Amino acid sequence: MTRYLPLIVFGVMLNAAAQLALKQGMRQIGYFEFHIQNTFRICSALAVNPFIFAGLTCYVISVAVWLMVLSRVEVSYAYPLLSIGYIVAAFAGRMFFHENLSLTRWAGIVVICAGVWLITRSA
Repeated sequence: MTRYLPLIVFGVMLNAAAQLALKQGMRQIGYFEFHIQNTFRICSALAVNPFIFAGLTCYVISVAVWLMVLSRVEVSYAYPLLSIGYIVAAFAGRMFFHENLSLTRWAGIVVICAGVWLITRSA
């Protein structure tokens, strides 16, 4: 199963890239309320934003990669490795969006890393 680890990590990275692209797109669009009168304006803004498009594209590709993963490895091995995306998103959020990484978040990242390490050892 560990031979498929690069494919799993690729899928996870695509998923994290999708989150980051969507976040940047929403930073450009800004806060909005979901009201029926806003529907056209919101949909128009989402449809023409290149970061939203890139994020959705990454999601579609990551689903295709994930289907390949699930056809090759046990779900009990692969699915927990999705948590690598939390680590990537936390560091990228800090680097690109200057988000806070508090001591509590650092502790969570350490716990996630330990869990991922344990799961990869079980293969």
